[in-house]
Amino acid sequence: MRDLIPYLKLYRKHWFGLTLGMLLGLATLLAAMSLLTLSGWFIAASAVAGLTIARETFNYMLPGAGVRGFSMARTAGRWGERVVSHNATFKLLADLRLFFFRKLTPLIPGRQANLRDADLLNRLVADVDAMDHVYLRLVSPLTIGIIGLIAITGFLAWFDLTIGLTLGGILLVLMLSLPVIFYRLGKANGEALTLAKANYRIKLLDWIQGNAELLLFNADDRYYQAALHEQQSLLNAQRKMANLTGLANAILMAATGWALVLITWIAADGVGGNAPDPFIAMVAFATMASFELMMPVAGAFQYLGQTLTSARRLNEIIEAEPDTPFNPDGHQANVSGNIDIDGISYTYYGSDQPVLKSISLSIKAGEKVALLGRTGCGKSTLLQLLTRNWDPQQGQISLDGVALPKWQEASLRKAITVVSQRVDVFNGSLRENLLLAKPDGSDSELEQVLQQVGLNSLLEGKGLDTWLGEGGRQISGGERRRIGIARALLHDAPILLMDEPTEGLDRRTEQQIIDLLLEHAKDKTVLFITHRLVGLNAMDQICLMDEGSITEQGTHESLLAERGRYSELWQRI
Repeated sequence: MRDLIPYLKLYRKHWFGLTLGMLLGLATLLAAMSLLTLSGWFIAASAVAGLTIARETFNYMLPGAGVRGFSMARTAGRWGERVVSHNATFKLLADLRLFFFRKLTPLIPGRQANLRDADLLNRLVADVDAMDHVYLRLVSPLTIGIIGLIAITGFLAWFDLTIGLTLGGILLVLMLSLPVIFYRLGKANGEALTLAKANYRIKLLDWIQGNAELLLFNADDRYYQAALHEQQSLLNAQRKMANLTGLANAILMAATGWALVLITWIAADGVGGNAPDPFIAMVAFATMASFELMMPVAGAFQYLGQTLTSARRLNEIIEAEPDTPFNPDGHQANVSGNIDIDGISYTYYGSDQPVLKSISLSIKAGEKVALLGRTGCGKSTLLQLLTRNWDPQQGQISLDGVALPKWQEASLRKAITVVSQRVDVFNGSLRENLLLAKPDGSDSELEQVLQQVGLNSLLEGKGLDTWLGEGGRQISGGERRRIGIARALLHDAPILLMDEPTEGLDRRTEQQIIDLLLEHAKDKTVLFITHRLVGLNAMDQICLMDEGSITEQGTHESLLAERGRYSELWQRI
């Protein structure tokens, strides 16, 4: 149960709605039990009065009004309880998703980045949804059940102590035993159900997202069958849970019947020492009504195994420590753009082979440096270290003489613009995707930047309201890359890091984009990572990397004069 503590703490924010929901639920339960109890006595009393002289003095109006009142109260209470409790629960789940996302963001990239996207999505959706069981199926039913048990026991004990204590004892035994029994029965299957949901989502998304490539390599059927297998596992787990629900209902129905027989037998000679009268019917109907409070209690712990498994999966993220923690009170300053890389080395987690080996490089404010090398030589890793997505195991990177770990995250992010190989386009409008780079940007600024990067075609029709679709499905790969460049122009930071910014573009467009970026960054510090010999003439320094080390360094002219590896590459074009 300790796994649920972080989520129970979030309940304090919505205590009013959750408490009101429980009070309305209790009022609805008491109204339902009162309705059935009063109806039983009223019907029996009316029948007896009709057969005797008491029909002339029997008050039909007051109990009739009570039946109508309890009926309306039950209906209104049920509606109000559903509205209030579900509204509070949905707000709670929304806060929990934000809480989870805030904990997740600092962890990526990092060791948690090894989790599949579908698995993270399942934790954010299905596992968070499972947390509503804590309130709707655990806290609320048990609280209402205990209060309802005391109420029905006290009510019947007022008429007959033996009957009240007997029924209360039966309900108490069921309330203490059924949750434990069904927790034991549902624990393993609840865990299996949670994991089956996650595995099914992973396999299904693998098949859907990679469908084109799978068809090309004739692997579509294998992934499809894997998704079907996980689907069957999920259906089996759901079937077992449904069987447990049916078993709980069967036990309650049997318990209701046997309790009714016992209580009727005790009351057969009269209630409270009186002669047999309509109060016998009242006791019988009250017994049947009392088991309504047991219906949610029986299944309350049935889903606890599933909820605890989901809580543990969420806690793996929530309790994880970021690989690169930031100090919220860290260094803040206007950045001029001096970057010092002093003997850094880096090895990926779980690997023995270093990616970077004793890299040292100094970039002055306003200087343009190109980092050239073949794929896999460590260029992009160096960029990740410069943005402090990771920290080097050896050496240090400083910005304006201050080590990166000492900077406040917001100040560091504000100081650096990154044009990466991967451009993330979100399922929203063109305007929304651009405002990520400049939240206060005007429509005219956004349109001007789009024209600069050659995306005039996207301004036709709906313009900035053009819907880009999930992952930018409505646009081409070249257009997606230009949107990334447009964001870089909007985020006017003193340092510009470019990692293959023109990958996938034709030669002419590539040169235009590089000229545009260099014009934009003429007064900025630039680190240009590439494996193509384009735009190098405009660089103040060129560093050639191979196997994690800088092998050659100098200006374009000096490297050509040395007739080394760079000169050989240049002569090939």
